[in-house]
Amino acid sequence: MGNLPLKDKVAVVTGGASGIGLATCWELAVKGAGIAMLDMDAATLETRHKEFSDQGVDIITLLCDISCEQECQIAVQKVIDRFGRIDILFNNAGITQRGLFEKTQLSVFRQVMDVNFFGSIYCTKAALPSLLETRGIIMVNESIAGVAPLIGRTGYSASKHALHGFFTSLRCELRHKGVHVMIVCPGFVRTNLQTRALGNDGGLATHAQTKIGKEDTPENAARQIVAGMLKKKSMLVLTGIGKIGYFLSRLSPAGYEYLMTHQFKKELSSP
Repeated sequence: MGNLPLKDKVAVVTGGASGIGLATCWELAVKGAGIAMLDMDAATLETRHKEFSDQGVDIITLLCDISCEQECQIAVQKVIDRFGRIDILFNNAGITQRGLFEKTQLSVFRQVMDVNFFGSIYCTKAALPSLLETRGIIMVNESIAGVAPLIGRTGYSASKHALHGFFTSLRCELRHKGVHVMIVCPGFVRTNLQTRALGNDGGLATHAQTKIGKEDTPENAARQIVAGMLKKKSMLVLTGIGKIGYFLSRLSPAGYEYLMTHQFKKELSSP
């Protein structure tokens, strides 16, 4: 297989059975890593296990609801029992919501925070002792919505802002201990995240998602994520539109708010 920069390394990927998580598992595996794939979809996990095993990948697939602290602890322990170590943790699993705050039930916000924010913290806390031993890498799938506002997704944006504050602070705590933290802002990528978006009542959102620019593929995103990880980048912003949005939000917050609101306002009038 040629150069294997991650040979004998072990990577844990949450939400690993589809989308960016799945593509990243393949990219890590191609570079020699053993894979621990965590997801809530038991049937798909079984399929993925066969697909990866058939390609000679050393893989363990684990059913895990990351919003449950105990399940995260159990899953991480199973990974260590199987591989003996964790070198890479990719906190990738997440959910989103679409709808005006004034019309959205508070339970929706709690659910989004439980998965996106607390789920990432639970997995990181459980894996950290091993990551400290291996001087490993923690990655988190954030969003431009973690550093800038996004109307119609107040809960999602809040969870991503929380992740940004947590993981940038954690980076400062762990840097001198040899553990690197990389934040990933994917931009618009073609996954099932938006088709599973929660609506105002906690069911699936019924109105269409606004899309800006061309959607990237999970495979291209994964290549850039793993390349950025190997270079130990601190912040990785993907897609042209993502980069424009990020820099505009930094240079002119008011200008960004105006343009973003104009682009997304049609969602506000959706039922």
